[in-house]
Amino acid sequence: MRDKDDEELMRLINDKYRPALEEIYDRYIKLIYSFTFKFTNGNKEMTKEIIQIIFLKLWTTNSTYQSKKGSFVNWLLTITRHVCVDYIRKDYAYLKHQFDVDPSSRNKIPDPYNEVETSLLRNELSAAKSKLSSAQKRLIDLLYWQGYSLIEIAEIEKEPVGTIKSRLYQSLKRLKKYLELGDT
Repeated sequence: MRDKDDEELMRLINDKYRPALEEIYDRYIKLIYSFTFKFTNGNKEMTKEIIQIIFLKLWTTNSTYQSKKGSFVNWLLTITRHVCVDYIRKDYAYLKHQFDVDPSSRNKIPDPYNEVETSLLRNELSAAKSKLSSAQKRLIDLLYWQGYSLIEIAEIEKEPVGTIKSRLYQSLKRLKKYLELGDT
């Protein structure tokens, strides 16, 4: 299987050839794990559940990857991001329901360290975001905080998806610069 490219492996996965899925897993598990781990803010159990969902999705949905449309890594990370967003949304809805049903859970005392750390990170991100244009801030908010897909954002902004992707790339590049350099 190591001699096959990613597109061939995906065709074999669609034909339910298990060694192909195992090869994709071996090639990309570290990348998917690190992406998901960061997305879940270091929650190992949630990360493991999401990874299972991702590979189950690859196995069961007859996903089609076409190399002429882009790199396999980007395609796989897009799937990973969508699964993460869906999982977090479902988890949030479940927790919200639990708080609404169980009034005693509202009385739990939060961990002050997590609140301080979260506040510092929020302030750092806010300072970096303040350096972006309003259009760049809006794009990042729509995609990452409100969970819209690139296609949905393109419809909202009445722009081609390619334009939205380009703007997103530039926005994230600029945001990363500000976060890394503390250039605020």
